[in-house]
Amino acid sequence: MYGVLADKLVQDARRTANLETLPLYPTDLVRAVVRETQDQYQRALAYHDSTDGLSSQDRVAMCALFVAQLCVRRNKRCLLAHENLRASRLDQAVWAEQELSAETMSNLSAPEQVYLREYTELVSDYKGEWTEVDLTGSLDPPKEIYVEVRVLQDAGEVQTEYGVFNLTKDSQFFVRQADVQRLIQQGFVQLI
Repeated sequence: MYGVLADKLVQDARRTANLETLPLYPTDLVRAVVRETQDQYQRALAYHDSTDGLSSQDRVAMCALFVAQLCVRRNKRCLLAHENLRASRLDQAVWAEQELSAETMSNLSAPEQVYLREYTELVSDYKGEWTEVDLTGSLDPPKEIYVEVRVLQDAGEVQTEYGVFNLTKDSQFFVRQADVQRLIQQGFVQLI
């Protein structure tokens, strides 16, 4: 049945969206979807060639051509949606400056590892030009300059422009939002 493998790929993408780390890249499944898409494309070409000399009365061949083309398009969309989700997860990790674990790196395919390395270099080059501006911060202007935060995990001392504060678990601080924005993104503190 055509489209079953692409459905499995979409289900894998949905499952991946809810996980903290990227699971193992489904190489066999992706290859099977690509192979099925190529077979359908060849079948569509064969139907197209067979409909050249037919009258408009032969609708069976025309329907077969239409279904084959729809299968090819659907498989492509499912494959691209899966790849886009994995790439966007890698993009988020790069912009949040998260260090990917060895397990996550081993779960990436070879092209994903190349993409991650080159995208990291590109982002670091871009950030290097704008050292005074935090490009990873929120685009929304803050409503308040000072915010109250609760520390979620120990992180040691943090030096700010207005002093030093020690991040011990379950402690609360009233600090400038700009000073803790990076800590919020990294998950050390949360807004109250």
